[in-house]
Amino acid sequence: MARDQVRRQAAGMDARQVAQADEAVVGVRESQEALRSSSAQHRAEPAPDPQEVAERRVARLAEWRRVAAHLAATGAHAYDADHDKEGSAWARERQERRAEALRAQALRAQAAWAQRRREEQDELRTEVWLSGAAGRRIRAAAARAGLTPHEVVAQLTKRVSVGEDGTLSVAPFVPGHMPRAAIEER
Repeated sequence: MARDQVRRQAAGMDARQVAQADEAVVGVRESQEALRSSSAQHRAEPAPDPQEVAERRVARLAEWRRVAAHLAATGAHAYDADHDKEGSAWARERQERRAEALRAQALRAQAAWAQRRREEQDELRTEVWLSGAAGRRIRAAAARAGLTPHEVVAQLTKRVSVGEDGTLSVAPFVPGHMPRAAIEER
């Protein structure tokens, strides 16, 4: 990031301006960051890590010096990022890494979407019409458990087991209390 920042800032600067900027720009930025961090402490925001701030400062100084050396070596009047082979190579590599990270993120998002779609396809949404007596029993059980009738019916369906002869059954249970083993095997 320091390379990209310095390359953008150095565009069009001559060697004298680059030499002045390497220390001045970094010093001003560090002072601004220190002011921001002290005001951030008053707002209970975390201050930047001093080690990270120092590493960024060193990286920017190194890049300013590299740009100055590039100008001296090429004899160019002003810095032009397009003629800086080393800086351009780094910029391309950074863009490639960013593009790869975006591709990976898109693939993860696509995989998560596909997984949700598969799960949705396995879902069964239905309306259940119960007789008055069965409906009253479900409502009473739900009220005792502090659940909705829908939640009690959902718990009933989670506990359904299929016998060898195709019969369906539900073992007795207390609504709202699902044993961990039953949750894990479903």
